[in-house]
Amino acid sequence: MGQDMEERNEKIGLKRELGLFSAVSIIVAVMIGSGIFVSPTSALERSGSVGFCLIVWISCGLLSLLGALAFAELSTVVPRSGAEYAYFIEAFSPLHRYAGEIPAFICSWVYVMLLRPAEVAVVMLTFAEYSVQPFSGYLKDLSAESMFTLKKLIALLALSLITYINLTSVKLYVKVQNVFTVCKIVACIFVIGGGLWWLLTGHTELLSNPFEGTTHSAGNVALAFYSGLWAYDGWSSAAIVTEEIQKPEVNILRSILIAVPLITVLYVSMNLMYMAALTTPEMISAPAVAVLWAERVLPPWLGFVIPLGVALSTFGCGLSIQFGVSRLCYVAGSEGHVPRVFSFVHMEKMTPAAAVGFQGLLAFVFLLVGNIIALIEFASFLTWVFYGLAMLSLIIMRRTKPKAPRPYAVPISIPWLVLGISIFLAVTPIVHEPSPKYLFALLFIVCGIGIYHTYVYKKVRSTLAAKVTYLIQALCLVVAPDKED
Repeated sequence: MGQDMEERNEKIGLKRELGLFSAVSIIVAVMIGSGIFVSPTSALERSGSVGFCLIVWISCGLLSLLGALAFAELSTVVPRSGAEYAYFIEAFSPLHRYAGEIPAFICSWVYVMLLRPAEVAVVMLTFAEYSVQPFSGYLKDLSAESMFTLKKLIALLALSLITYINLTSVKLYVKVQNVFTVCKIVACIFVIGGGLWWLLTGHTELLSNPFEGTTHSAGNVALAFYSGLWAYDGWSSAAIVTEEIQKPEVNILRSILIAVPLITVLYVSMNLMYMAALTTPEMISAPAVAVLWAERVLPPWLGFVIPLGVALSTFGCGLSIQFGVSRLCYVAGSEGHVPRVFSFVHMEKMTPAAAVGFQGLLAFVFLLVGNIIALIEFASFLTWVFYGLAMLSLIIMRRTKPKAPRPYAVPISIPWLVLGISIFLAVTPIVHEPSPKYLFALLFIVCGIGIYHTYVYKKVRSTLAAKVTYLIQALCLVVAPDKED
C-alpha cells in the first residue's frame, strides 16, 4: 500500500507532453491572433508607402527573432516554466533580499491578475464577433441589444470551452491547438493565394510605385516599427511552458527558428496582398481589412472564409494565452507570489487545475465588466518592460552563472540590442500620447508592491486563507507536486 502510494506520488506534477510541433504551434497560435486579419494598418499609415511598410514588417520579424533567440538561451540557463518571470527570480533575487524579488512579483501581478485574462476576454469577444458574421443574413431581424447579448453568450461559451480543454489534459490541448494552428495557417495561405491570383490577373497598379509617399519623419518611422513589433509579440510563448516541452534545451530553439521566420513570411506576404488590392485610405478606414479585401478579390460564395479564419485564429490564440498564463500562475504559486494552491496539480489529469480555473474565472469577470480594451492598453506597454528586464537578466547571468549549462548562447550584442528596443517600445507610447492610463498602471504596480510587502516579504497569514486553500483543493482535486532534488 505504501509502495503504491509512493509510486503514485512520484507521478504528481506537470508532464513533458509537448513535442517540437506543439511548441511551434504555441508560438504560432499566440503570434497569429486576429490582428493580421482585422487591423494590420498602423505600420502602413506611419510608413507612408507600400515598399517601406514591407521593409518595416521584415525588419520587425528579424528583430523579434533576435529577442526569441535570447529567450532560447535563457530557457537553457533557467529550465523552468514562466519565461521572464522565472528569469527574474534567478537573476535578481540573489542581488537583494527585499527588492530582488519585486521584478518577478510585479511580472506575475500584471500578467496573472490583469493583462492575460483581460486579453483572453477580448480575444473571446472577437471570436464571437466573427463567428456570427457568416450568419448575419439570418440574424438581421435581431435588435442591436439582442445581438450584443448573443455575442457575449458565444464569448462566454467559448471561454468555458477553452477552460475545459486546459483543465482536462495537456494532450487534449495539444490536439486541439495543433488542429487550429494548421487551420489558421491555411487561412493565411488562402489570403496569399487569393492575392497572387489578383496580381497574376494584372492588378498591379497599386504596387507600381512602391516607395511613393515614404515618410521622412523620424517620429513616424519609430511609430511604424513600434506597430510592427507589437504585431509580432508572442515569440516568448514556448519559454512560458518550458517544463512541459520534451527536450526543451533543443526544442525551444528549434521551435523559435521555425515559428518566427514562418510568421514573418506570412505577415509580409499577407500585407503585400492587402496593399495590392486596397488603397492606403481604404485599409486605414476599414473596420476589418481582410473582410474588405475578400469583398474585392474573392467571389461572393467564398465570403465566409475570412470570418472563419478570424474565428479560428482568435479561438486558438485565446486557448494558448490561457494555457501559458496558467503555467505562469503555477510557477508563481510555487514561489509564494500568488497563493500556493495555484501551484498544485490535479491528482489524475496532471494539469494545474486551480490555476486554470482561476484564470477562467478572471477572464469571465472581465467579459462581464465590458470595456476592457482600456485595461489592456494601460498595462500592455509593461510587456516590453518585462522583455527588457529579461534581456538584463541574461546579461547578469552571463556573469553570475558563467558555468550554467548553455547548449546555445547568443552574442552578447543581441540582448543589449533587444534591451534598447524594449526601452524604446515602453517609452514611445508615453511620450507620443501621454495619458492618465499610465498613471493607473503605476498605481496598479504600487498596489502590487504593497501586497508583496505584506504577504510575500512579511509572510502575513490568516486562517481565512488556509480555509480558502482547503476549499480550492477540495473543489479542484489538486495536491502539491513533488519537489525535484
